[in-house]
Amino acid sequence: MKLRLKSKSLILFLLFQLATPAISQIKLPKLISDGMVLQRSANVRIWGWAAPGEQITIHFVDAAYQTTATTNGKWELMLSDLKAGGPYDMQIDASNSITIHDIVVGDVWVCSGQSNMGLPLGWLRHVYQGDIAHSENQFIRQFLVPIGFSFDGREDDYKTGAWQQANPENVGRFTAVGYFFARELYDTYKVPIGLINASLGGSSTEAWISEESIKSFPQYYEDALRFKYPGLLDRIKNLDNERVSIWNKQLKQKDAGYKNHQKNWYDPFLDTSDWETMHVPGYWQEAKTGAINGVVWFRRNIDIPLHMAGKPAIIKLGRIVDIDSVFINGQFIGTTGSQYAPRRYNIPENLLKVGENTIVVRIINTRRRGGFVPGKQYELSAGENTLNLESDWKYRIGATAEPFEEPLFTGKIPTGLFNSMLAPILNYNIKGVVWYQGESNTSRAFEHYDLFKLLINDWRTNWHQGDFPFLFVQLPNFVEVNTETTQYDWAIFRESQLKALAIPNTGMAVTIDVGEWNDIHPVNKKPVGERLALAAQHVAYGEKNIVYSGPIYKSMKTDSNKIILSFTQVGSGLVAQNSSQLTWFEICGIDNNYVPANAKLEKDRIIVWSDNVSAPVAVRYAWANNPEGANLYNKEGLPASPFRTSELY
Repeated sequence: MKLRLKSKSLILFLLFQLATPAISQIKLPKLISDGMVLQRSANVRIWGWAAPGEQITIHFVDAAYQTTATTNGKWELMLSDLKAGGPYDMQIDASNSITIHDIVVGDVWVCSGQSNMGLPLGWLRHVYQGDIAHSENQFIRQFLVPIGFSFDGREDDYKTGAWQQANPENVGRFTAVGYFFARELYDTYKVPIGLINASLGGSSTEAWISEESIKSFPQYYEDALRFKYPGLLDRIKNLDNERVSIWNKQLKQKDAGYKNHQKNWYDPFLDTSDWETMHVPGYWQEAKTGAINGVVWFRRNIDIPLHMAGKPAIIKLGRIVDIDSVFINGQFIGTTGSQYAPRRYNIPENLLKVGENTIVVRIINTRRRGGFVPGKQYELSAGENTLNLESDWKYRIGATAEPFEEPLFTGKIPTGLFNSMLAPILNYNIKGVVWYQGESNTSRAFEHYDLFKLLINDWRTNWHQGDFPFLFVQLPNFVEVNTETTQYDWAIFRESQLKALAIPNTGMAVTIDVGEWNDIHPVNKKPVGERLALAAQHVAYGEKNIVYSGPIYKSMKTDSNKIILSFTQVGSGLVAQNSSQLTWFEICGIDNNYVPANAKLEKDRIIVWSDNVSAPVAVRYAWANNPEGANLYNKEGLPASPFRTSELY
């Protein structure tokens, strides 16, 4: 009888629960969380979700704000004219209460683009060890946007994400360019700086543009629509995964270096008397092997002196195309799956021995030429002692394969990143945007100005903040040694970026002097951030009297067999940096045949001529993918942007 009463009571309780409306809990987006930076001197939107009609009250800095959730459960309110300062707490009350801690008010910058923006400071620890060690600053913070894509419309929140303060523990995950930009602004204005890092390596411009705007580029709009088709993306990804798995499985099965019936090729006692020899660094296409794809094993014996033996060490193998696995004395040390990442592997204590030690590198090359990228560091170091690894190495082909077809990369599909990585920020009030992207679009350089202008206008339209400052990095000098490319595609791309300065409230950091001919990810990120900060001081902070840019070509006039050039942003005067002669000037006549030219400084003008051109019509400067040594600067040490006086020549 008691069991029956309990069962009846339980049923009545469950029916009561079903008949009673659920008590809603207010929910906040990931951006509105502990440690957030709110934009000063602005009406700042706070938003979230609740039950329809629910009353929400916010207490912040001695003020109270109230609103009511709409019928679809959304709510928002505006905090008025916040002053720089903090840290503060924010209390949000409804059917439940939420307290957000450690809020500061300052300037919020969105850092976006591809890998040179996203490149974390931790990757450059060997370059900026001191900067990282002294990075403690509670007023510089980053929110790292999780990587994602969507082709079914705009997402309203991120799956993960948190604000982090700059300190030696966290700053390794900060965008390096963004960190140096923020540090310079903080040192100048002493107000908190928040960075929202929404970037993805390899992404294209069109992936960051909304569906509504990309319609003006019909081909990209068609691509965006195609990926809305139900199941298409999953089918492509499944086919790609299967193809990649088969390629890798077959390659490993064929690899003679992993045959079980004989010694593996990382065995330190392997007989290599019949192996070929090749100088490292270098590409095996240029060796006896020729242009193959597949697996090639490299070996070298190195003598370790007593004072290095047994100690923990580091082996630096520059950059390797494409994938490597490293063994020392038969022990696996590490692997890297991208040709663009630096190779720095820790060698554990007691692995290195006095006398002969064996280093083995197994390289998988997927397409184009493979090997060790020249011009990088190849060395083994323990403490203060370093051994150079550049020399002749033994090598042997493990297996050959057909060129690997790259899987679909969603970071290049139009609108996908806008919907997923940018849309959830659009309610968040910002100071401006810092953009570093373009490498993925250089093969289409002729369209870039229109595409980039579209992106800037698209973002400004969707943010509803007017023409907020939009700062960008002009691509640096670079020649990718294993990619077929034209001689001038990067030059044309830089020109499109220079033209973008005509768009209101924009600024550009010229970086033609901080790139690396052999690395699409140059390590010298500090001057990039600092030059962006100079542009911000002028464009965003109204500093009218500072020199914020290097020389920018203004106009030309012809005088007999000479062309006289005028510039803006000359600062204290034009100079030939570290030389008595200007370099990288070319001149042409009506035949469009450019030849190297003489160039002479005359106050704030430059006179250009050549004895081989009697009737010049145009000049160009630093007009190449990698104009190393281009040396036109102003006296403030800022480089001139590459230019040509006419697109017709």
